[in-house]
Amino acid sequence: MNLLPYHSETLVSALSKQEVLGHLIRVTAEVNYLDKRTVGNKKILFNGMVGQKGFQISRVIDKGNTFIPLVVGQVEETARGSIIFLKYKLFPGAIFFLAFWSVILVGFVAYFFAISQNFNFGAICLALAILNYGGAVFFFNRQVKASRKVFHQLINFQLKD
Repeated sequence: MNLLPYHSETLVSALSKQEVLGHLIRVTAEVNYLDKRTVGNKKILFNGMVGQKGFQISRVIDKGNTFIPLVVGQVEETARGSIIFLKYKLFPGAIFFLAFWSVILVGFVAYFFAISQNFNFGAICLALAILNYGGAVFFFNRQVKASRKVFHQLINFQLKD
């Protein structure tokens, strides 16, 4: 388990670069949440964009989840297939709110310990800061595990039609 909400991995595939990107294009859609026709297609596994140099995708979910990872990937051609470089990270909005509340809580800790000399409130704020960050990392790692499973099934042709 990582202590940062970030994960990277390198996959080696027997599929060519064009085949990997072709599989991703088939199961990835740019979603317009105002158009109901783009939402609910069971063949679409990822939201995002796939290009010739790489892709930025996230797993399709039914309800909102702050800790769903953004998967940024590059595919490199090799003589016997391809190498896929993946980076799983939080969306920028989730990073902002995690950093915001971490800074606020650490500020309260500093105030209560140094200025106010109220160690009980300082300890509560410190516990909340640790709980906030630890919870974010825990839930992010859970979502990475689920996203990795879907991506690995796609690359290994274990899709259910």
